[in-house]
Amino acid sequence: MSTIDIEIQLIAVVVAVSCALPGVYLVLRRMAMMSDAISHTVLLGIVLAFFVTGDIASPLLIIAAAATGMLTVTLVESVRGTRLVTQDAAIGLVFPALFSIAVILISRYAGDVHLDTDAVLLGELAFAPFTRLEVGGVDLGPKTLYVMGGVLLLNVGFIITFYKELKLTTFDAALAASLGFSPVLLHYAFMGLVSVTAVGAFDAVGSVLVVALMIVPPAGAYLLTEKLRWMIVLSALLGASSALAGYWVAWVADASIAGSIASVTGAQFLLIFLLAPERGVIAQSMRRARQRVEFAQLMLAIHLLNHEGTPEAERESRESELHEHLRWSPKFVARIVRLAEREELIEREAGGLRLTPAGRAVARSAIAA
Repeated sequence: MSTIDIEIQLIAVVVAVSCALPGVYLVLRRMAMMSDAISHTVLLGIVLAFFVTGDIASPLLIIAAAATGMLTVTLVESVRGTRLVTQDAAIGLVFPALFSIAVILISRYAGDVHLDTDAVLLGELAFAPFTRLEVGGVDLGPKTLYVMGGVLLLNVGFIITFYKELKLTTFDAALAASLGFSPVLLHYAFMGLVSVTAVGAFDAVGSVLVVALMIVPPAGAYLLTEKLRWMIVLSALLGASSALAGYWVAWVADASIAGSIASVTGAQFLLIFLLAPERGVIAQSMRRARQRVEFAQLMLAIHLLNHEGTPEAERESRESELHEHLRWSPKFVARIVRLAEREELIEREAGGLRLTPAGRAVARSAIAA
């Protein structure tokens, strides 16, 4: 493995973890669309700053892009604050307008510059190691690695410093305000962090992968745990693993690295979506099936209790008659009777079914409730 390969993987992992950390709070706040909006609208800041400086490597591009991200947040919140439209609608109004202006400016005035829309949307990690950081003639490594390393440290520092405040404002903004915190100020500070993260990752991986890494790993972590601390850790681990796996998929398939990482991220989420122990589709289906059976056993017990001591008790307690009275299929009746016997809720007597003391207690408790 060459040095370039190692550097590409390091950049991919650092970008993935940097994006995943703030993404946890975006997922919890149901603001996934905001990351999409910011990752696209920062292009306008890059274009305008390029027109001013004429240098695509100028630090002013990063500053202008971050400022555009904050402008996006401000405009969205201003439109939403009118209460005439929802937040999703506000994002849908602001994001296309700013992004369209950027695309028009690129097409009209920067067609021969490395600001084309394909590079913006898809990025190219393979080229990231070739932009080097040199100090005093000494090659220190890929510039992107240092930029995203700084962004990662900024994200970690911000989350550690404001962990309690972020947790409080995320789950109960009203309580945070009553305790003297400023949810609005923290919101704008956090969205500024999201903007800086999107800008830092923008050049290396493109806006599509920025959105994927900000949302998909945190969404997967959300399905695996309910504890915020573990959600943050799992989100970072899922992002890093998908970055590494995506790189090797691209290497084997000779495909786009960014596209492969996004694909692996999606496949990873699909597995979690299906197999998560508590919230996965399979687990929920099994839980619903189990609840259906438990409810059916309860209905059988209540049915038998309601007819105990009545003239029709003998007929109503026959297993062969239950499918008519309870409107179940004969096969389902046989299954529920078998399970209820196993749970010692009922027992067979003279060709019919009779409640056990335990079954009678369960039925009476359900009726009383």
